[in-house]
Amino acid sequence: MRKWGLVACLLVLAGCSSFRGDMHWKVADFNYTNQHQTNTSLASLQGTPFIAYFFFTNCTTVCPPMTMNMVKLQKELKAAGMEDYALVGFSVDPTRDTPAVITQYINQFPVADKSKWHLLTGYDEAAITTLAATSFKTIVKPEGGSSQMMHATNFYLVDQQGFVRKSYDGYGQVPVSEILNDLAHIQPK
Repeated sequence: MRKWGLVACLLVLAGCSSFRGDMHWKVADFNYTNQHQTNTSLASLQGTPFIAYFFFTNCTTVCPPMTMNMVKLQKELKAAGMEDYALVGFSVDPTRDTPAVITQYINQFPVADKSKWHLLTGYDEAAITTLAATSFKTIVKPEGGSSQMMHATNFYLVDQQGFVRKSYDGYGQVPVSEILNDLAHIQPK
């Protein structure tokens, strides 16, 4: 029952933070380690739009379906001939989620092109809490009395200049066509 309570809480949080209109605020600068043990920063992503989300590898509720939804989204991006994008995941449990653990996690999924994925760690809990609040207008916090973390279940479209442009449901009914259309409209012609 506790598991479903967490799912319900996260869905409510996602609904509260899922603004369907245009957004336009800058993602705070970051420079973190990805699953390949190389750095990914806002500067290194400059010029490339990306879809961001929050996850953690020992999540027992929303993260595996969200990651699978990101895998499906990537397949649709490939089918649409879109190549100029990145998929960026911020671990909300960076203490446990080392690059090796994240690699093991992502290898469980049928990822079409792992070079597009930047699953990030290498910071402390305070840093991810602050990044979530300032850059994505959402919360990250431990679920009391467990190893689980509460976080948004959204996908965020970030443009080439590092501005959050839109938020989408990343857990339930992912609006894949809308994401593809929005991504196509922010890319240079």
